[in-house]
Amino acid sequence: MGIWLIDADVLAGSRFRVSALAETIAAIRVLTGERPNRPGQLARPAQARAAFRDRMAGDPVGRAFLKGALLPTWLADFLCAPPLDDEPTFDDELHRIRTTPAAALRADLAGDDPALDVPDLPDRITAVLEWVWTEAIEPDWQRRARAFEADVIARTRRLSTSGWASALDDMRPGMRWLGEGRLRINAYDYPPHDLNHGQLLFIPVTGARGWVGWRRPDRYSIVYPCAGVLAEGRRAAPGALSRLIGPARATVLSLLDNPMSTTQLVAVTGFALGSIGDHLKVLLEAQLVRRRRAGRSVLYYRTSDGDRLVRAATTDDT
Repeated sequence: MGIWLIDADVLAGSRFRVSALAETIAAIRVLTGERPNRPGQLARPAQARAAFRDRMAGDPVGRAFLKGALLPTWLADFLCAPPLDDEPTFDDELHRIRTTPAAALRADLAGDDPALDVPDLPDRITAVLEWVWTEAIEPDWQRRARAFEADVIARTRRLSTSGWASALDDMRPGMRWLGEGRLRINAYDYPPHDLNHGQLLFIPVTGARGWVGWRRPDRYSIVYPCAGVLAEGRRAAPGALSRLIGPARATVLSLLDNPMSTTQLVAVTGFALGSIGDHLKVLLEAQLVRRRRAGRSVLYYRTSDGDRLVRAATTDDT
């Protein structure tokens, strides 16, 4: 599907959505070694990969599932299907796969591995997904959810101030808004696909590339990498800077290498709105940050003095 045809009604009705299953799939691609670990994705990737290898060593059906479902440029359709409105949690999304007939899942997997010809294939597949969710994702799901929220806020602001081309062009590698209702999804030479009268979801993950999915005939999704610094969640501030101005204020200052609003800072750090406001007031008075208005938002960013202070403190820590 190289180009999607999207009319104004589809764009107007599109929305952002978080999917725990999509984040789990992105993590699996790192655990299998197919994708590199991205900052904010797996805290200890080598340890996580070793634990995953141990878990899969005694599961021939699970290994066959991964081999047939995750190819370098392709994912099995049942893993890509966008969540429905009545699937707000990981268990809800997993229920869809668990209740799909084994024959339907088998038909969607590449290859002819006989290990997949088992009647309990849905349970064996969901067991792999549940393990990854429980071990790699769920323990810090709230941190990931805050990062996704901040990313959505930033993209929504850009959409309101600069239009769809600005909001979509850097969303995922290879994707570009061509104008006249044409969105290039990838560089593959497929006939254009008409999404008119459909619903389009945008789903952030911590992975590096993303994918597209659909539930024909009218529900489509674009899974995309959560934007750079936001995917890292709360970054550890340099120790010297924390000792100088306090750990919370140092965290805020460290995050402002790109302009961010108070709402974004709340989402990324987990600090209360009042606390963020107090820290920003002090940093403004110290001339370490400045602010400017962008549409309805007020964005804060480091001054040159703030940059030098963060760089000096980072150098001191290394």
